[in-house]
Amino acid sequence: MINRIRDIRKQKGITLADLAAACDPPTTPQTVGRLETGMRNLSVKWMDRIAAALDVDPELLVRSEKAAQPQIVASLEKAGPEALGSPRDAILATDLGSEGALMVLDIAYPHGEYRPGDQLWLRQLDPSEASRAINRDVLVPKRGGRFAFGRLIDRQGDLLGVLPPGQGQKQDVIKDAPWIAVAEMLVRKL
Repeated sequence: MINRIRDIRKQKGITLADLAAACDPPTTPQTVGRLETGMRNLSVKWMDRIAAALDVDPELLVRSEKAAQPQIVASLEKAGPEALGSPRDAILATDLGSEGALMVLDIAYPHGEYRPGDQLWLRQLDPSEASRAINRDVLVPKRGGRFAFGRLIDRQGDLLGVLPPGQGQKQDVIKDAPWIAVAEMLVRKL
């Protein structure tokens, strides 16, 4: 098994010292470095501690040596593509947060900026957190097994105002939504 602690830590912009301090109980940067490089055994207990400090699921920290993992090989900078010093594992942005369940909206018909074949990955929030999703695209369940989709433009008490994508659409007002899912990542085949 290969561990991905360093890749996840770097993608989140966390230093060895920050990660060591975020562990419960705190540990040393040297210990985290040894765990990253395989110089120290990554036990289940260590996986749980490190995963909690990184705010990811523990199973995200390891991968099989047999499975081919997509690699980040370059970064597109102002002057053009720049090679990385060494390739690193590409980790989906959706895997890096653990708050709220993930769900996917499959786009079958063009709506606004979305095209058929797109997948919109969304993270479920409690309706009390709806203010975090103002001016973002959301999926909200309605009565009768239906959904409202569009830009969350208003929240007043238990009412949510969702403006569907595209021109000429009327605001959809949803009362007492059990959850709200905010768009987190668009996957589009080229």
